[in-house]
Amino acid sequence: MAESPPDKAPRRVGVREFRGNLTAFLRQAREGRSFLVMSRDQVLAEVGPPPRAARPRRRSGALRGKIRIAPDFDTLPAEVLAAMEGEEG
Repeated sequence: MAESPPDKAPRRVGVREFRGNLTAFLRQAREGRSFLVMSRDQVLAEVGPPPRAARPRRRSGALRGKIRIAPDFDTLPAEVLAAMEGEEG
């Protein structure tokens, strides 16, 4: 089965060929290729990659007031600090 580049016109494929190689055609569609599924010179379906969805923009300050940090967040317990400094606890 020949592969068509993603930026060219969709490749025309017969129903039997499409059905017999469905997994390969879907893999190629995921990679950006498109196909026209044909039956007796009529287009039955167009198969291609899904449209790229735009990522929602992050809003600055959207979590303001929703996240709390404990007052002792950056304070190490004495035994941990001693272990880091090589002292025995």
